[in-house]
Amino acid sequence: MHELGLCEGIVAAATRRAAGRQVRSLRVRLGGHPVDPGVIRQGVEVAAVGTVVEGAVLDLVVEPLAARCRDCGHEAPAMSAAAMSACGRCGGVDVEVTGSEQAVLESISVAPARQARTYPAASTEAPA
Repeated sequence: MHELGLCEGIVAAATRRAAGRQVRSLRVRLGGHPVDPGVIRQGVEVAAVGTVVEGAVLDLVVEPLAARCRDCGHEAPAMSAAAMSACGRCGGVDVEVTGSEQAVLESISVAPARQARTYPAASTEAPA
């Protein structure tokens, strides 16, 4: 399952960037082949269990590829495999697909680092 590996990679990247701090939210931009945002959200939630990313709010930005028909010039987002294969307007199969196929962890929001508490040094003197 391609989505599971993608979700695990997102959580791993956020965990590295958080450097031990709890992640409150993350923004991920996905470009490329059509994905179901619900599946990605659920996959990140599952992959984050037991990590500093668990419970974080996911802001997911999906940028589909674009398909342009060389026969009629029609251009539209490629939201399915069929749209990448044939023109939705004229049915032509001379389709050029453009766009970026990448996943980018654009930003994360983390909880403030915990302040180290200092305690007074224990006295070694006996009470008087």
